[in-house]
Order: sequence, then structure tokens, then C-alpha cells
Amino acid sequence: MIARRILILEDSLIIAMEAEELLRDMGAETVMIASNLEQAIAEVQVARYDFALLDVNLGEAMSFGFARQLTERGVPFGFVSGYSDTLDFPPDLQHVPLLVKPFDEAAMRAFLGKLFSDAA
Repeated sequence: MIARRILILEDSLIIAMEAEELLRDMGAETVMIASNLEQAIAEVQVARYDFALLDVNLGEAMSFGFARQLTERGVPFGFVSGYSDTLDFPPDLQHVPLLVKPFDEAAMRAFLGKLFSDAA
């Protein structure tokens, strides 16, 4: 895996911990879990990340605005969602790689391959 420092924005702790475990098994050194937008925004203001995984629907909010902030900061990101595609996402974010829940190691590897081939 290319990235060593990863931010996960996910409101389900179980899903976040599953993603963290997979990413650590693939070589991630630091994985920060933010359970809401406020935590994620604060985190990117104080630390640099190689990429971020963003849950689309955070219950009370969507992560699209934060995704745009990451774009402005030059941080690659992908969405994690129960949605099977990005057709209902805002037009400027429909191209972003999507990891569909539930996921396993093979799906995570394929997702990371797409994320980093798109960022290249």
C-alpha cells in the first residue's frame, strides 16, 4: 500500500474498526478514526493525511462538503457507503472511487488500487 497515514470518517465504530484493521494489515502506520464531521475537520487542520475514507451518510449530515475540503487541500479520498454506485452523488463527486459496504480485504485492495490509479 502507498499510504501510511489515513483518516477514516465513519459514524459506525464497528465498520471503522474493520477498515482500520484491514488498512493496518496492508501497511498503514497511522489510522485516525473520526466519527463525525467536526472531528474530521479538526483532524485535517492539525495533521496531514495520505488519504481519507469517507462514509457518505453520517446520519445527520453527508460528507460531500468535507470531500470538497479535502480536494482543496490535495488529500486523495474515496467514499465508503451502502449505496451501490455514485449516480445520486453531486455531479462533481460522481467520479470518486466507492467502496461498497459490507467490504472485505479483496474489495479494499481493489478500492485502493482505483483510488491511487485515479490520483496518479
